[in-house]
Amino acid sequence: MPGRIHVVILLLAAAMGLAFASVSTYDFAQHLDRQMHELHCSFIPGQHGDAAAGETQGCQVTLMSPYSSVLRSMVWGGIPITLPAMAVFAFLLFRGVDLFGRRGRERRAAAGFLFAAAAIPVVASGVMGTIALVQLEAACKVCIGIYGASLVSLLAAGLCFASLRRAVDEEPDDASDGGAGKVWLMGLLQLAAFVAVPVLAYVALMPDYSRYVGTCGKLADSADPGGVMVPLDANAGAPVAIEVFDPLCPACRAFDRSVVDAKLDRKMHRMAVLFPLEQECNWMVEGAVHPGACTVSEAILCAQTSNAVAPAQVIEWAFAQQDQIRAAGKTDPAAPKRMVLERFGELSSCLGSAEVQQRLNKSLRWAVDHHIPVSTPQLYVGGTKLCPEDTDLGLEYSLSRMLARQGGQP
Repeated sequence: MPGRIHVVILLLAAAMGLAFASVSTYDFAQHLDRQMHELHCSFIPGQHGDAAAGETQGCQVTLMSPYSSVLRSMVWGGIPITLPAMAVFAFLLFRGVDLFGRRGRERRAAAGFLFAAAAIPVVASGVMGTIALVQLEAACKVCIGIYGASLVSLLAAGLCFASLRRAVDEEPDDASDGGAGKVWLMGLLQLAAFVAVPVLAYVALMPDYSRYVGTCGKLADSADPGGVMVPLDANAGAPVAIEVFDPLCPACRAFDRSVVDAKLDRKMHRMAVLFPLEQECNWMVEGAVHPGACTVSEAILCAQTSNAVAPAQVIEWAFAQQDQIRAAGKTDPAAPKRMVLERFGELSSCLGSAEVQQRLNKSLRWAVDHHIPVSTPQLYVGGTKLCPEDTDLGLEYSLSRMLARQGGQP
C-alpha cells in the first residue's frame, strides 16, 4: 500500500498521544477525591521520575488551572480536556488500522478524512499551548508530549494522503466503494461516538459532591462592629463573602486568580479580613512566614481611608510583587515599607502610624473572636466556610452553589 510507512508513523504517534493523554487524565482523576496527589511529569508516559521542582510545579499549575477542564460549574472539577484528547488519539489509531483494509478511491477518501481528523489535536494543542505560555506562564512535559504527538500525527496523515492521491489511479476500486461522502459521514459518526461514550461515562460515574458543599464550618456571626473588613469590590447587592487573607500569601494570589478567571468575583461582594502571617504584628504566628505582610496589610487599610489610592490597587500590586517583597523583607525588615512608599507615596502619613496598627490588631482579634484557623486564604459565604478542598478544582462547582443558596446568580 502506498504511504504504508506514514501510516505506521501515524499509529506510533497516536499511541504516544494516547499514552500521554491517559497519564494526564489519570493524574486529574486522582484529585477527584478532593486531596492532593503526586503528579506524573515526564516525557516517558507514566513515569514518576525525579522531575525538578520547577517542572513538577509547571504540571501542577496547568492541572489546577481553570483551563484543564470544562463544565466545572456542572461537574466537580469539570471534565478534563485530556479525556476527549484520549478519545481522539484512540480514534486516529482505529482509523489508521482501518486504512489497511480499504482499497482504491475509498482508501484515498479515508486517508483524506484521517488527515482532517488529525488536525483536531493540533488545533487544540495550539490553543492550550498558547494559554499555558501566555496566561499561565507554565508548561508541563506531559502536555508537551501531547503537542508533539499531535503534530507528528498530522504530518504522517498528510504524507499518507499525498502518497495515496498520487497512486490511487493505479489501484482497483473496492466493490463496496460508497464514495467519499459515505466515508466522511461514517468517520464523523465514529468520531462523535469515540468522544461521547467516555465523556458520558465519566459524568455518569462521578460521585455526588454536592453533599460536601458548605460542610466545613460556619461563623458564629458575620457582624463587623469594629469596621475591620475592607470591601474589595462595588458589588454591594450581591451575597457577602468574607475573605480572610494575607496579601503576600501565594495561595491567596492563586485563589484570587481562580475566582476572577471563573468570573465568580462578579457574583459576590468580597470583604477582606487581613490576616498577615508575620510575627511582627500577628502573635499567632511563629516567625515571619511572609516577611513584609504586616506592612502591606497596613497599606491596604491606609488605602481604605485614602482618596488617592484604593485597597484593590494595593492588593493588585502586592500580588504582582509578592516574591520581590518577601525576598527583600527577609534580609531587610525595612525594605517592604520602602517598596510600598515608592509605589504609593500618598500613604506615607498613614503607614506605620499607631492608628493603622490598631486597626490591623482589631482585624486579627476579629479572627480570634470568630475562631478562625491560622491559615490563608479562607472564604465564608453567608457565614459558611468554603472547604479548603474546594478552593482549586472544585471551586466553580462548590462556590457557585454556595452563592446560589444565598440568593446569588447561578
